[in-house]
Amino acid sequence: MAGKVALVTAATRGIGLGIAEALAAEGARVAIAARTENDVKRVAASIGGLGIAADLMTEEGGWRAVEETVRELGPIEILVNNLGLRAGTSWTDTSAREFETAFAGNVAVSVRMTQLVLPGMLERGWGRIVAIASVWGRETGGAPAYNAAKAAEISFVKSLAREVADKGVTVNAVAPGSILWRGGGWDRRQKADPEGIAAFVRQDMPLGRFGTVEEVAAIVAFVCSMQASLVNGAVIAVDGGQSRSGT
Repeated sequence: MAGKVALVTAATRGIGLGIAEALAAEGARVAIAARTENDVKRVAASIGGLGIAADLMTEEGGWRAVEETVRELGPIEILVNNLGLRAGTSWTDTSAREFETAFAGNVAVSVRMTQLVLPGMLERGWGRIVAIASVWGRETGGAPAYNAAKAAEISFVKSLAREVADKGVTVNAVAPGSILWRGGGWDRRQKADPEGIAAFVRQDMPLGRFGTVEEVAAIVAFVCSMQASLVNGAVIAVDGGQSRSGT
């Protein structure tokens, strides 16, 4: 993918940061978009890319991210929709409002960013669109609103993939399992309840450990590559066997 222009959303920490680093290591010209200006500048400098401070939850922010990428780097050939919001933890604190928040922060933002870059990809006859979903979009296990939103995001991916495949654009989802990274949710839980999390790992993680950001990013980089030309409409679980769904 040397020389390809990639835009990665929410890429200043965790999985998004790992993806931006992996694409840059493969020679892509990477733009990252997130809300905090200091963070995007820091990450952009570290990967030799472009940092764009924008609130992608708004139409204006999405336009800004795309327009600045095109102006500074060129037409976007790879889009990684990594932004995802959680709302609620169980049915005891989940109402219609939490569902609205989760769908806005997962499905709607991915659809909006995709629609901004897709016409150019179709015109040029080549593109890679990847949504970072979750194993909980394939089966139950996470927060209800988040589960439903990620399932809808996967459905969006599979639907669009069928429509644009013959025009040179592939659309896929990568579904991480429980990924440990410093400052992330599992890191906080592990520090707060080390014995409980150790029991969770023994029971639910067949490899006996959490996944890493680098392991997820490596799969995303492959899906964005020229070699992945036959991978389309796929939902690739990167979870070490944690999930039980075969679909």
